[in-house]
Amino acid sequence: MSGSQTRSAEHGTLPTDTTEDVRTRGEGVSRQVAVLPVGSFEQHGPFLPLATDTLVACAVAREIAAAYPVHLLPPVTISCSHEHAAWAGTVSISSVTLHSVIRDIASSLRRSGVETLVVVNGHGGNYVLGNVVQESSARGERMALFPAPEDWEAARERAGVVTSLLTDMHAGEIETSILLHAHPEFVRPGYETSDFVADDRRHLLTLGMSAYTDSGVIGRPSLGSAEKGKALLASLADSFGTYFSLLTSDGDSTRG
Repeated sequence: MSGSQTRSAEHGTLPTDTTEDVRTRGEGVSRQVAVLPVGSFEQHGPFLPLATDTLVACAVAREIAAAYPVHLLPPVTISCSHEHAAWAGTVSISSVTLHSVIRDIASSLRRSGVETLVVVNGHGGNYVLGNVVQESSARGERMALFPAPEDWEAARERAGVVTSLLTDMHAGEIETSILLHAHPEFVRPGYETSDFVADDRRHLLTLGMSAYTDSGVIGRPSLGSAEKGKALLASLADSFGTYFSLLTSDGDSTRG
């Protein structure tokens, strides 16, 4: 579909729609879908900003809004980053709080006529988001979590990302590539020499990130490029098409 007809206005990470924009867009769809970026405020090594996960989630959400008639929401910028507490600047809220925030946003949207919410998660430590979506779906509410690991894997392959999803854990090739494309002004020198691999992280939840990395990086940021970042976002936007069809249809299109 034409991006010029469906693009949700934005400036930086914030949408600039008016209420009339939202109303007009809603008239052209069978079911309105809101897209909520959820990021974090946590260390990403010495070369990426604390807001990296939020910037990534917003970049994905903007790409979606450029291709589909969705209601783009401003991001949730602080989430569950407890494993990064050893580094200065990291801020977290509890999983209970994040759970409540997402539920409250979904309830508010439904009261205004937007029945469906897609949570675009930019931080792997936000495990509770899966529970929010699972519980909401069980209540008969329309909600989805995006991207799934399969969507990231498809994007990785399409973009020519060399590092596996296991190795590319934090401030690595994928995140560096997306920021080099979407926000190159925020990427500082040093990513070219900061590669660090720690594939066995079985005690991460108990010990935190500091048990596995001194720099805060786990991955290969030196392999990042703006071209890969652009391809990653394009692939994710394509993958979203299945979610949009599923959430706006009256039946279950996941059954063959």
